[in-house]
Amino acid sequence: MGKQRRGVIQRSLDGIELVGNKLPHPVTLFALLALAVLILSAVLTPLGISVEHPGEEGEMVEVNNLLSAEGIQYIFTSMTDNFIGFAPLGVVLVTMLGIGVAERSGLISALLRGFVMSVPNRFITLGLVFAGVMSSVASDAGYVVLPPLGALLFAAIGRHPLAGLAAAFAGVSGGFSANLFLSGTDALLGELTIAGAAVIDPAYADTMSIAMNYWFIIVSTFVLTFIGAWVTERVVEPRLGEYKGEYREKIEKLSAIEKKGLIWSGVALVVALGLTALLILPENAPMRGEGGEIIQSPFMSSLVPIIAILFFVPGLVYGKVTKVIRDDKDVANQMTDTMASMGMFIVLAFTAGQFVAYFNESNLGIVLGVYGAEFLQSINLTGIPLVLVFILLAAFINIFIGSASAKWAMMAPIFVPIMMQMGYSPELTQMAYRVADSSTNIISPLMTYFAIIIAFAQKYDKKMGIGTLISTMLPYSIYFLVGWTLVLVVWMLLGIELGPGAPILYQP
Repeated sequence: MGKQRRGVIQRSLDGIELVGNKLPHPVTLFALLALAVLILSAVLTPLGISVEHPGEEGEMVEVNNLLSAEGIQYIFTSMTDNFIGFAPLGVVLVTMLGIGVAERSGLISALLRGFVMSVPNRFITLGLVFAGVMSSVASDAGYVVLPPLGALLFAAIGRHPLAGLAAAFAGVSGGFSANLFLSGTDALLGELTIAGAAVIDPAYADTMSIAMNYWFIIVSTFVLTFIGAWVTERVVEPRLGEYKGEYREKIEKLSAIEKKGLIWSGVALVVALGLTALLILPENAPMRGEGGEIIQSPFMSSLVPIIAILFFVPGLVYGKVTKVIRDDKDVANQMTDTMASMGMFIVLAFTAGQFVAYFNESNLGIVLGVYGAEFLQSINLTGIPLVLVFILLAAFINIFIGSASAKWAMMAPIFVPIMMQMGYSPELTQMAYRVADSSTNIISPLMTYFAIIIAFAQKYDKKMGIGTLISTMLPYSIYFLVGWTLVLVVWMLLGIELGPGAPILYQP
């Protein structure tokens, strides 16, 4: 029975891969999606479809025709800004400048070899997924850092590199709303939730804090780590089979000069971390926010360049010690080579940036979200079924609108008051949203970092397409969504606080 069931699952994934790979190249697909938005905006505008803006009482939002005279002007005048303003572009390129030096100097390879020779193989998958989940502390940088490192790590120990990439991507994206520490995500979503609660009960809203989901996300970190590791080893890796690609990473013992390089690069990292701490920890440190805040501060907004520096400095020192880097020309060449390898992503960023901008400018995202919210309100469910339907709706919408904060800014003013009127706390509504949002991030081709994951994967499989990546990540999405939702349901039944002073039920 088990083999038969497993065979059905694998055949289903094969079918998804087959259909998905018939889609155009990602560059072409995003261009076609942008064109579809233009046409759809022109078709819907004459119908007079309008909705009330969730965050602005009395403000009506209509579909904006992008094929009108003004729309055509927007298309041409915004094209460059849409490309430059594509959110992941700067994050990826700046981070990769630092990572490129660390990789091409040999530091990352030496670290990987030292790691795999000192850690039992059975713990590597767990460690990789856990690192991915924890990377949300560094905002979006985890998308750029960990998937390629996961692939390198698995290749180094003779496992399929795409399994390592998938495990890291699942941890980073699927576990984005779980962590052992509070992060910018808690602050951003929390403020929107508090604003939504204030519509119904300003006094209650005044008692809320951005740590409203803290206890639950701590437990979620370990739940998702074990689920992600299990899916990698029991579902994804067996399906990928033996890696037969050209790329190979040989595991060799560290030489004396490499060990010396690792020691000095470690010292350099400690010094860099110490100098960074001086910008953050003192009471009047320049990187703190208003009132000494750290979570909402210039520091949290500067994590990308800080991470790039924390890779660059040890990489530079390692290269100098091992004599791979002899002068500034070597450093410049390493950075140049890194940027050259990002060519496909840059092209992808151009077409993807146009699509995202057109979708926002047309107001289709807001209209879609409001109609979905009205549907949920109209079915008149209560209790756990209501929470489950909300999770499924949010998970579905997430496939089309990638930004967690943008979706919650649209949904919180509607769903937080609705759930409060039905007896559920704003804290629970936010956590249900976070479960849904994170779980389907990894299968949405519209998620802003999906393109860069494909670019990383094509290093090991030149035929990698959207269908292959979606079929690889779908098991993670399903198991995360089901497992994480079950944990939330049990939490609700037990009536445990989601965070400090954050109950399940709302009592006026």
